[in-house]
Amino acid sequence: MLQLCYYFITNKVKKTMSNYTELIKSFTKKDYEEKRVNLHIHTVCSDGQATPSEILRQAKEKGYKYVSISDHNTLNAYFSNEIIGSDIIIPAVEFDVWCGYVFMHLLAYGIDVNNEELQKFCAKTKKGTELDIIRIFSGRDIKKLIQAVHNSGGIAVLAHPACCWAFSMDKFIKKLISYGLDGLEVYYPYKRHRGIIKFHTVHAIEKLADKYNLIKTGGTDLHSFEL
Repeated sequence: MLQLCYYFITNKVKKTMSNYTELIKSFTKKDYEEKRVNLHIHTVCSDGQATPSEILRQAKEKGYKYVSISDHNTLNAYFSNEIIGSDIIIPAVEFDVWCGYVFMHLLAYGIDVNNEELQKFCAKTKKGTELDIIRIFSGRDIKKLIQAVHNSGGIAVLAHPACCWAFSMDKFIKKLISYGLDGLEVYYPYKRHRGIIKFHTVHAIEKLADKYNLIKTGGTDLHSFEL
């Protein structure tokens, strides 16, 4: 009987993760621009200002269809009672990781937050979720990280790619695709320092997403209190 229960629970999780992937694929540029979807939000669990419950409350009040809390290197937001079971939240996390000479951020969407393999890549201390000087010395292996994202049922997406310091973005993305990359964060505002430290155009990123048939995602990279 226990084995039968485990079978149904496991397959329900796999089905849910698969549904998240198809859901994210269905989002359009207009969904992101008209504030119906925001898949890049940080909370106090990493270096944001709002709590997960405050983000959820604001999202509902403002009529968002879906949001993702994607804290740096931690899944802690998803273990708060207010978040568990919410029908407008797509589980996510943003990892600091190096790919060769390029320091990058990898977004993971539709993941099973209880997956032990993925949890091993999470920060062991709060400082590892918020301090740049610590996060930049990440020892995560990009190949193993993307594999863990897939094994947890999720998709791997390159965050704010226009800021990636790669001599050839085309070659860099092809390399990541060979490791299993699923998508690019195309609909991203590039405000503050990311608008200045930018090595590629948004148009070029979108063309590469189309060229390699990658999933397009978007979000505001919120760190402040107000959604």
